[in-house]
Amino acid sequence: MRRNDLKTKIYFMKKRRAMRGKPYAFCGAARAFLYCVCLCFFVAVGMDAMITQSRYCRLQGSVVESEAYRRQRMDDRMLDYICKKERPGRELSLYWLENKFGQEAFLHPYTEDSFLEIESIWSKKQGWEAYLKSCEAVWDDLQYFPVPKPSNDTDMEVTFEDSWMFERNYGGKRGHEGTDIMASVNKRGIYPVVSMTDGVILHKGWLEQGGYRLGITADGGAYFYYAHLDSYSDLEEGDRVRAGDLLGYMGDTGYSQIEGTTGNFPVHLHLGIYLVQDDKEISVNPYYPLKYLEERRITCAY
Repeated sequence: MRRNDLKTKIYFMKKRRAMRGKPYAFCGAARAFLYCVCLCFFVAVGMDAMITQSRYCRLQGSVVESEAYRRQRMDDRMLDYICKKERPGRELSLYWLENKFGQEAFLHPYTEDSFLEIESIWSKKQGWEAYLKSCEAVWDDLQYFPVPKPSNDTDMEVTFEDSWMFERNYGGKRGHEGTDIMASVNKRGIYPVVSMTDGVILHKGWLEQGGYRLGITADGGAYFYYAHLDSYSDLEEGDRVRAGDLLGYMGDTGYSQIEGTTGNFPVHLHLGIYLVQDDKEISVNPYYPLKYLEERRITCAY
């Protein structure tokens, strides 16, 4: 064998010896890479499942007792959408589940088809029916704004703001569980107050904080509370009322144990809305129901 042939043979023997472990090293690296890819995939799938499951947990427990639900928060686009609806409870129930009761963005179109698609998912979840019933109780009986529009004096208007849980101090520090509709003309006994819903008068009479008040249970089960009245129309407990019926007149009664006390605050109507579950009253924010009804006003002379 010639010298050059011997050198070539030795060269290839050394190269084969050096390469002997490298295929196995390559296979190990490939396995590690595939393991990482699979791990990332399953982590991503698991995280997505956990996020999805956490969304569905929004229906668990007493969701209507949560502050987020009671706040009834919505954006302007949703308010515009429901103002075209006669019974907006179902769409609102889905809207709040999807945006975590106003704490997240609503990522769907504001259309009937969109809400039907969302409902096809949520309606299969445990707790849906009870939750839906609560939303419909607050919203689906609403027909009229509680203070009619004046036909003869444009100066006698009313205003209101979202004062949910603002601090109140009479009788101890507490949150304001309602909305105050303020009279632009501070005169008691002038502004009429009408029923927002059909229903039955459950309570009538004096309360220390609410003064002369009426409590009406609407057909869907929600309780509507009208407080600080100056006087009543001819109604008694147990009477049935229709939406738009005169209840009485706006006043400034209350904040006293002495029946008939007036003058401790400006003339206004305090409106409260409550759900009743297991004999427990759960207040919800009336501001957005009032915004919904703002253009649905009876016109009368006063």
